[in-house]
Formats: sequence, structure tokens, C-alpha cells
Amino acid sequence: ICCREQKTKLFEQCLFTFLKGLFTFEVDEFLKKGRKEYQLTMAPRYELAVGLKKGYRTTKIRWANHLAQKTSKVVKMRPSRLKGLQTKNNKFTRDLVREVCGHAPYEKRAMELLKVSKDKRALKFLKRRLGTHIRAKRKREELSNILTQMRKAAAHK
Repeated sequence: ICCREQKTKLFEQCLFTFLKGLFTFEVDEFLKKGRKEYQLTMAPRYELAVGLKKGYRTTKIRWANHLAQKTSKVVKMRPSRLKGLQTKNNKFTRDLVREVCGHAPYEKRAMELLKVSKDKRALKFLKRRLGTHIRAKRKREELSNILTQMRKAAAHK
């Protein structure tokens, strides 16, 4: 066996073990019977760098209904307005990360400032950390909501 054949066999073995991890079916059966029979048993679709479903999952541009009602023409939302928009998938991922990792040190410090009702000082602190006034206001609002949820949870216990 020449060196090229050994490399291809090794590559195929690595590829098959990788594919077995990605999909819920056996790769050997998949190659024997064909792809169409197994399309229903495939694992859920994620953002992939390679393969048939490669690429970044995107969202279609939404219609701005609140603007369309005021005027007679139909208005689309600008893509720049969609940046950072919270989707179902985003929310789930962020909640999971927050649950596992907890809060960043600067967020903990800002929460301490909010606990002693120093809202303006917290805003100044967050503005220095995050860079812009709007982001700081949004973060302050988010952290104050978290504090109120924690208080409610403590009251129910």
C-alpha cells in the first residue's frame, strides 16, 4: 500500500468517526442506503463550517408593522436595527451561559452599587466599562431587573 492510500484511509476513518458524532444514524448504513432515507433521522441543524448545511444561520428582514400602520407604504426594518435583537435561540443560549458562568466582576460591582441605590454612580461606572451611554443604560436596566427578580425569589422562600 502506498503512502497516499494510507492517508486517504486514515482520513476516511477520521471523517466517519466525526460524522458518527454529529448524526444519530450509522454512517455505514447511510452510505449503503443513500441519503434520502436518513434525512428525517438527522440531528438538529446547527451553524456548521463544513458540509451540506454549511454557513451562518441568518434571519430575514422583518416588516416594521408599527411604522407601516402610521403610513400607507410598507416599511422594512433596517438591518442595523436588527443587530443585537433578542431571538428565541439567543435568549436560550445567553440564559444558559449566564446560569453556568454567573456575572462578570464589573456586573457584580454595578449590582452592589444598585443595591445601595446609587443609580447614577452605577451608570457612570458602567459607561466607563462599556463605552457608550446607551449600552450603559441598557445594562443598568438589565441588572436592576435581575435584582428585582432576586428580591422576589427571596420573598417567596
